[in-house]
Amino acid sequence: MNLEELQDSFKSLYNNKFRSLEKRVTSVIEVVANEKDIHLDKLNLHEVKTLSATIVNLETKKLHDELEILMAQKEKLERDLTKKLHELQETKYSVFNTIESTINKDDTLTISKLHQAKLQTIDLFDLLSETVESAIITALEKSKDSEANETIEEVIKELTYQTIKEGTLNTIRVRKILSTILSSSIDIAEASPNMSKNILGSTLKGMRAGLIHSIDRFKKRLAYMPLEAKHILIEDYDTIMEDLAQTDTLFLQVVQTQANESSPSTRKILVELNQKMHHDLEELVHMSKETAQVLKNRFSELAKTAVKKADTALNSETAKEAKRMGIQALGVAKSALENAIKSAKDVIDTKK
Repeated sequence: MNLEELQDSFKSLYNNKFRSLEKRVTSVIEVVANEKDIHLDKLNLHEVKTLSATIVNLETKKLHDELEILMAQKEKLERDLTKKLHELQETKYSVFNTIESTINKDDTLTISKLHQAKLQTIDLFDLLSETVESAIITALEKSKDSEANETIEEVIKELTYQTIKEGTLNTIRVRKILSTILSSSIDIAEASPNMSKNILGSTLKGMRAGLIHSIDRFKKRLAYMPLEAKHILIEDYDTIMEDLAQTDTLFLQVVQTQANESSPSTRKILVELNQKMHHDLEELVHMSKETAQVLKNRFSELAKTAVKKADTALNSETAKEAKRMGIQALGVAKSALENAIKSAKDVIDTKK
């Protein structure tokens, strides 16, 4: 039987005047049987599939049209929301930048306080969550199965590093960043059961690598910290030393906490991965100890030179370069996550 004729028969004889779906469907089957001598029990599988698909299309056409309209409205609304969220963030940045422009550039203490307020006001973590989800999904879509794990690990490493490096290196802040990243990764993993273990394993490796990279960056920046910034180091010295002494514990606690709040299947995977991570944190511990020692040495140097005048040093090229590099507590760049997204896309592009 010609399939096109079969479809045309059902389309031409379909009666939308009946209010009941059941009546419309049974009616057209009866009419086609009587007028066209087409009986269901005489059709092969392919013909039955064509018949049922034709009826489904006829019954759902209006719904499909309405759905397309709603989808178009949804896409427009999402674009409008994204635009407004962007405008909201831009306005917040503009306010803080304007306030900062009124402060003497050498008044690092006031600038530090302002940047701390900025960190707590800007919706960094909400944006981070969305960015992580988007990055992982893109990595899964663009990468081959054999490369997806490596790609996700590199993406998460970059996002972790970019976010942590743009603010203070304290336990509360780092914990929130790591928890946000892992929580977003869990959402994707639970929606992709077949890939969940790979996604979570790659995420943890990326988080660990990003955290190590951030601590290493902090260690290197200590060498460029200008003398006039010593008050920041002195005020935060004990806290930073304490935080550096427990980075591995912090990491494991974040994983365990997220595991406890997840589904049983995800919890099982995270607990197993967490147990293995105990043996894979030597580099993190080593980097933290090295940084603590550099901080201790730097603190000692600053204490010895605190009573000396630094007018000449403050105007030297070295000091200017140190200022350019910035101080750990003064760094919330406007393009923090934009850079992370770009870096993540670069990583993904190299995997295509």
